[in-house]
Amino acid sequence: MSSTPETRQRGHQVVIIGAGIVGCSLADELTARGWTDVTVLEQGPLPAPGGSTSHAPGLVFQTSPSKTLTAFARYTVEKFNSLQVDGVSCFDPVGGLELATTPERLADLHRRAGYAASWGVRGEIVSAARCKELWPLLDESIVLGGFHTPDDGLARALLAARAQTARAESRGARFLDRHTVTGIEQEDGRVTAVVTDRGTFPADHVVSAAGFWGPVIGRMAGVDVPLQPLAHQYAKSRPLPELAAATQEAEKPILRFQDRDLYFREHTDRIGIGSYAHRPLPVDPFAVPGYDAARADDMEMPSSYPFTEEDWAPSWDDCRRLLPALGEAGIEEGFNGVFSFTPDGMPVLGESRQLRGFWLAEAVWVTHSAGVAKAVAEWMVDGRASVDLHECDLTRFEDAQRSPAYVCERGSQQFVEVYDVLHPLQPMERPRPLRVSPFYARQQELGAYFLEGGGWERPHWYEANAPLVDTTGGVPERDAWAARYWSPVAAAEARATREKVALYDMTPLRRLEVTGPGALGFLHRMTTNNLRKKPGAVTYTLLLDEQGGIRSDLTVARLAADRFQVGANSPADLDWLARHAPDDVHIRDITAGTCCIGVWGPLARDLVQPLTRDDFSHEGFGYFRAKETYLGHVPVTAMRLSYVGELGWELYTTADLGLRLWDTLWEAGRAHGVIAAGRSAFNSLRLEKGYRAWGVDMTDEHDPYEAGVGFAVRMDKEFVGREALDSAAAPARRLTPLLLDDPAAVVLGKEPVYAPTAQTGGAPAGYVTSASYGYTLGRCIAYAWLPVLPAGTGVHIEYFGEKVPATVAEEPLFDPKMTRIRR
Repeated sequence: MSSTPETRQRGHQVVIIGAGIVGCSLADELTARGWTDVTVLEQGPLPAPGGSTSHAPGLVFQTSPSKTLTAFARYTVEKFNSLQVDGVSCFDPVGGLELATTPERLADLHRRAGYAASWGVRGEIVSAARCKELWPLLDESIVLGGFHTPDDGLARALLAARAQTARAESRGARFLDRHTVTGIEQEDGRVTAVVTDRGTFPADHVVSAAGFWGPVIGRMAGVDVPLQPLAHQYAKSRPLPELAAATQEAEKPILRFQDRDLYFREHTDRIGIGSYAHRPLPVDPFAVPGYDAARADDMEMPSSYPFTEEDWAPSWDDCRRLLPALGEAGIEEGFNGVFSFTPDGMPVLGESRQLRGFWLAEAVWVTHSAGVAKAVAEWMVDGRASVDLHECDLTRFEDAQRSPAYVCERGSQQFVEVYDVLHPLQPMERPRPLRVSPFYARQQELGAYFLEGGGWERPHWYEANAPLVDTTGGVPERDAWAARYWSPVAAAEARATREKVALYDMTPLRRLEVTGPGALGFLHRMTTNNLRKKPGAVTYTLLLDEQGGIRSDLTVARLAADRFQVGANSPADLDWLARHAPDDVHIRDITAGTCCIGVWGPLARDLVQPLTRDDFSHEGFGYFRAKETYLGHVPVTAMRLSYVGELGWELYTTADLGLRLWDTLWEAGRAHGVIAAGRSAFNSLRLEKGYRAWGVDMTDEHDPYEAGVGFAVRMDKEFVGREALDSAAAPARRLTPLLLDDPAAVVLGKEPVYAPTAQTGGAPAGYVTSASYGYTLGRCIAYAWLPVLPAGTGVHIEYFGEKVPATVAEEPLFDPKMTRIRR
């Protein structure tokens, strides 16, 4: 999502609500970009107003499975390292040390080291002896190894807030404390002012950086803010004799004992300890007292709740086991500090479409604060951030994921899972099932193994197909990690799709209906490909931003002169199109009221043709064409598309007729050996064809040519982003297909790739995006962002610390002449 040209041409009178680390950082970033009419409102006193910043222990570990979060943290470290207050640095680069006391955790640290290498963070796996050198108070006997990151450290959040406040004020910003926001004024769908108990402040842009008060501010604006505040235990030990000679606040790396959900940092001669091991302690943001009310209730500040001793006892035993020196010291003080969690653990950023000019910068930890502020400032000033923000976009949650019950339950679970070893495919456990397709009952009967995405239950394979598994060694065994959430049944389903025919539930894919007199002109202008085709045409096309970055990829079916069905990726696509749509264009999300079955395989026509009087031959129903017809008793919109590289159709109908459609196809397919197949086989087959997945393989950080989708761009027409592409240089990097050399080897994604290029100096040349075993090819396929390399070049992918050889391949890897699809 991006602000529209109209938004950016208006005034730049900005009000930021909240003077914590995010609000102060944002004021600094905005004023540095020339937006100097900035007012920051804070309900508490400055410089420590009582929110999460005031009590944050300041640990900054940069490495995350999320490339975006890592980029935020890297910028935070870089910026805070450059800031001082009264000669004291705002960042102390003592480093970080994550410990493993179990083999599972040690393996996970190897995986985290891979993330660090992929995203450009220095780090190395170290021995237990080296851990002892870095932290002499450790009981080395229970440690198996560690992950040391020398550039991590301690952020002095209040000092960083002060430093950035001073810089922003020097450019014209003003910071007003003791101003409690009581309302958000608006007119014609745009924000106009912020009302406080001490006056009204006109504004063209309002940014809620209120932390765990975000939902309160959001309600005033009529904007949903899906975050859940939770209390988190933090305690300080009494002085330790072993640290009596300490003269600095901290000398040793910040320490994580993730196997017991604990972290540690020095406070000169004391040890600070944080725990995620206790039960979730959700806090109602509407019940959190203001600063003065909190003080009146004997609370140190609104974000600091009384320490619950009963929750601490088990963690204290674990602390003394790891650091025996704590045994005699005891705890000097403790509190339960409140901070924010979202259903997926990511920040909530962006401008609301419901209230233009109202922005969110919420659920942001100190670790990512300056990076988030930079990204939001870029977004506001330039119309887009320099890093991909789709994981943080406020539009990303489905309506079903926005209920207070869901946000509380999932936010609480995010707290529980902060230090858990999580598999990239691991689904949430509750609340499930939440969203199911009309075929759910039939899928259960077939023994579907469901994973979850966007609230949807998604079959990944079916146990009913287990008898089809090749038991003669055709599918190599996997290591324990790669074997999680995987089954050799996926290989059987992929083979059946290539040899016969399979049904795939494509219902969770987003569908939009675009209608009205201006629909054609609007979609033609918004996307890169030629949509001026007769009804019945289907077109693969791209949504770009003004800088030529890929916001999404779409399939657009013209069903009538002024009616289109658009296959999209996320709620952000609907938001983007709705922001730009003229009055004579209507856009409606029809996903929930419809369903889709992909019927794919060489026998797909044999299955479908007897069910309809329409001609489904290649001549009568060509590739990338659509027809509205009937299959048996069911009205369907049939589109001849294939994301698995085989003959077939996507068949759409209304949700009420979905079960009848499934049963009709299933009964007709019995004679042809039809099976139901899941997402695991689908992902393998689509990578064999080189089909990209937006949000994984390509984002708005990439242009179409380097992403390998330049064929969907028509430079002889006007479209959003065309000017940027017109001036783009030849790609220096490409999304590159790799085949692992060892037929038994697999990787899963996000691993660093090392290539023979002089420019890298031993650092990774790039990283893997998508990976899956190609059952037709007998090799694992990995797509990776790499410098331009010729086919045949040997590279290495680091998988759990091991260098796995792979080779750059030509694409498409399977059926390059498209004969199987076009028959």
